[in-house]
Formats: sequence, C-alpha cells, structure tokens
Amino acid sequence: MNSHTPTDSRDAAVDTAPAPFNLRSRFITAVVVKLSGPVGEPFYSALDLMIRQAPHFFVGAPLVIDVELASSLQDKADFLRLAREMRNRRLFAIGIQNGTEEQSVAASHAGLLALQGGRDTALEAKRPKDRTAQAPDSTKVPDPPQDPAKVETLIVTDPVRSGQRVFAGNGDLIVVNSVSAGAELVAHGNIHVYGAMRGRALAGVNGDTAARIFCQSLEAELIAISGLYKTSDDFDPSVLKQRTQAYLQDDTLCLDILK
Repeated sequence: MNSHTPTDSRDAAVDTAPAPFNLRSRFITAVVVKLSGPVGEPFYSALDLMIRQAPHFFVGAPLVIDVELASSLQDKADFLRLAREMRNRRLFAIGIQNGTEEQSVAASHAGLLALQGGRDTALEAKRPKDRTAQAPDSTKVPDPPQDPAKVETLIVTDPVRSGQRVFAGNGDLIVVNSVSAGAELVAHGNIHVYGAMRGRALAGVNGDTAARIFCQSLEAELIAISGLYKTSDDFDPSVLKQRTQAYLQDDTLCLDILK
C-alpha cells in the first residue's frame, strides 16, 4: 500500500504566490539647482526667467537643491516654502545636498531627502583642455592605471523616438541614427549623434566640464554641458542644421561648425 503524506494547501499557496514587490537599483539623473545666496525674490525671478527660456528643461526631472552657499535656509519653514514655490512652478524637489547638519535635519522635517556625498565633481580622468606636452615630473609618483571597466561607451543604433530618454553612465553616448524632437540624451561623458539631433542633449552631467557634444545636424531644443545650457532660441543661425560641436570655454557654452 502506498503511503501518502498530506500537504497543507495553505503552504503550497504561499510557496507559489508571487512576491508582493521586488527591489531593483536604478540610476536616475537629477537636476542640481546650486543656490548662490539667499532664497528670495531675485532667486525666484531668475528661476521664472529660466523656465520661460527653456520650458521643457525640468519636465519630469527630479531636482536636488545644493544649499552649500544658502545659509539663509535654516529651519523647516524655510524648506517648506522653497518646496512649495517649486511645486507652484511645476518643479519637484526631492532633496538637498551639501547642507549643514542643522539644514539636513530641517529639510528632513520638511519632507526632503538630505543627500550625502552628492557634491558635483568632474571625472577623475579628465580630458586635457589642450594638447601642450608637459615634461614629466620625476618626483611625482605616477597614478595607477584606470580600470577600463569604469568607463563605458553606450552605442545606440536605433532612432531615439520622442519621449525616450537614453542615459550613458560612466562614459560616452554614441547614437548612429537620428534623434526625434521630445527625446533626451544624457551622458556623463561626450555625446555623439551621427544623424539629425533634435530633442535635448545633456553631456557631462556629473560635472565634467571637458565633455563635448557632436552631431551631424544641429536641430536640438536644448543642449547642456556640465549644467550650462542653451536653447534653440540662443543658437546662432549659422550653426542650425550643420555638423556642429558644443564645448565649454571660460564658463561659456560654445557652438562651432565642424569643417
């Protein structure tokens, strides 16, 4: 006679039931608003001007407020007002960075994250600003070779459609096709587009001021390098629909036609 041990149907249901949630890690690009002084009417007027000039720049992007130079923000009420003023402009602050201990506590009480270690810095392996050779310093200990795995290039072969956002972390972004209006390209390093570049392109988003943007046909709504940006209204007509490179020089975003 075959023996059979009964199984609790409740246990079986638990074993086969799908998990109520899963945890995943994801890199999200946040726009950092670095305050240069007190938050008052001049700040909000400048913010309103930026929104008028680039109405789509902040759409869908979380904001982090850098308060290192904003000592006037001290208590919960200050951060509540800041967050409220942002929301009134359809901007959404998720937290602060570079705050004092008191500012971090006050921001937390106002519902904002107090981010640590979020200071914007350039890549450790900076591209040289010029090609002038320098004599080696015999007294300096050479830096260890950089791990190639830390720098990655993302290559996109399909067209980038409206509403799509492509992010290249830790390296360059190469698009060997066209980019539609309403699309967004974001990279820690350079951006190359071997086709018409419409939409938005943001290079050097982690603070790399040596990053550049190259495209076969400049038709973008907005381009930005290391936080400095220009909208299509600011482009010189001579570069429109031309093979163009964008780069920073003396804290100015420059556009040159590629010969």
